[in-house]
Amino acid sequence: MQWQTKEQLTELLVSLVQHGSVTLSEQEKKLAAYIYEKLCTLRYFQQNEDKIQLNKMNDNRAFVTALYKHEKATDTIVLLSHFDVVGIEDYGLFKNLAFQPIELTKKLYENVDLLPDEAKDHLLTGDWLYGRGTMDMKAGLTVQMGLLERAIHEQWQVNLLLLTVPDEEVNSEGMISALPVLNELANKHNFTYKTCINSEPMFQLYPGDDHLYLYTGSIGKIMPGFFCYGKETHVGESLLGLNANLMVSEINRLMEWNIDLCEQVGSTVTPPPTNLVQKDLKDGYSVQIPHTAVTLFNVQFLKKSLQEWEEAFKEIAFQAANNIMEHTKERIEKLGKKISFVKPNYHVSVYTYSELLRFAVEKFGEQEIAKKIQSIIVNCSDDVREQSIKVVEELASLCKEKGPMIILFYAPPFYPAVATEEKDETMQAVHTFLKEWKEKGTEWTKTNYFSGLCDLSFIGNANLQAHDLLETNIPVYGKAYSLPFEEMKAIQMPVYNLGPVGKDAHKWTERLNTSFSFSELPEMLDSFVKRIAKIE
Repeated sequence: MQWQTKEQLTELLVSLVQHGSVTLSEQEKKLAAYIYEKLCTLRYFQQNEDKIQLNKMNDNRAFVTALYKHEKATDTIVLLSHFDVVGIEDYGLFKNLAFQPIELTKKLYENVDLLPDEAKDHLLTGDWLYGRGTMDMKAGLTVQMGLLERAIHEQWQVNLLLLTVPDEEVNSEGMISALPVLNELANKHNFTYKTCINSEPMFQLYPGDDHLYLYTGSIGKIMPGFFCYGKETHVGESLLGLNANLMVSEINRLMEWNIDLCEQVGSTVTPPPTNLVQKDLKDGYSVQIPHTAVTLFNVQFLKKSLQEWEEAFKEIAFQAANNIMEHTKERIEKLGKKISFVKPNYHVSVYTYSELLRFAVEKFGEQEIAKKIQSIIVNCSDDVREQSIKVVEELASLCKEKGPMIILFYAPPFYPAVATEEKDETMQAVHTFLKEWKEKGTEWTKTNYFSGLCDLSFIGNANLQAHDLLETNIPVYGKAYSLPFEEMKAIQMPVYNLGPVGKDAHKWTERLNTSFSFSELPEMLDSFVKRIAKIE
């Protein structure tokens, strides 16, 4: 066998990392083919060519499915991973080595004082390998490939479907594209899905957290956008306008790290909201004030319904509108003590995108607005967030008489929160696993939600009600972005995440503990899969 020892797994990982598969890059496309070719070296897939597929997506990217099917098994366990990575701009001086983990790790030894204290301490132990993708999440894929090889060699009485996808770091288009293929495979081979095991790395709940976590679900994400339409004017007549940067700043103040928007279920608390995009939409420099601006926030959730989140975001928007009006009134009154002038009075309205769309349709007709939206999407960048912003900007300008106004909308992607219920039969395997390894001296902590966001959101048991709120308030929904809610409902299964130990995902100090991940984790993942499959 070729992927069983620590050295073999490290060699496989390095070969995967050397494909700098940044999302939407050429290397992302090439890595899918490379993984497919590596799996095809296993004799099982040489003899069963129909069990392994390089599945092409609409944009010529691809995901890989590799099915080991035991003749006596009907239950199937999905081994899920993603092979795309985020960019490497943060590597600075070491950018040319970001995808060369052996060379990068050696180079860091020569520049050890450039590292933060914890990263330096880890480097000097000799147990850590540095580089983009080592932790997130090519190590997880590496261990799963080793497990699949071992199951085939030992002829485990279970069906294992390895599914590895692109695009997890941006829009999860790989996972979404895989859903119909999962249904097709189940129908073709006449089996049912028992569970899905992802192998994303463990995330720290707090700085210095070194616990081992087994996750029984994954956190959800919604991205509210607040589009601010003020009133244009020359800077020399600033009181005759309302600056959108003032408006958007107030929303940022109310939203950023708003602890009241943190959700708690048991011991799990979601991270506070944080801003992902904030800008005015003025093209170039002029002495006209910016009268349009937008801000987007990352909001993670657990159990709250979409309607509850809608109300919370509208409350923020109304509070911002009131604060803006109070602020401008106070400044005008203060100036009024110096000079005499006709005092303007600005009222800021709040609308949802669906309300704004209705205003535009009533004014210009459904066909005309549909053509405008489609034209914007075609002529804008490929980024669905930029497309969404441009659509709102166009409709707001068509309905400027409604301003000044704040428009609440949502930008892609949306991740449902998923959780495996305690009463699910597979949960017994979890408790047996935890007990088994505690007795061996390794303590795992079961926690309900993986906090790093992952593709389990599209395959686990989720509350998919009220998705119409997304369909009517994501400006590009059904055009440049959509979710296959019916297929997601049809394929829901218990989900778990059991993965390697690493640190600093999405940072230049990203690294993997190879001693744990390639010496201890393979046996643990082996044990967990066997518990789920009830293999003695």
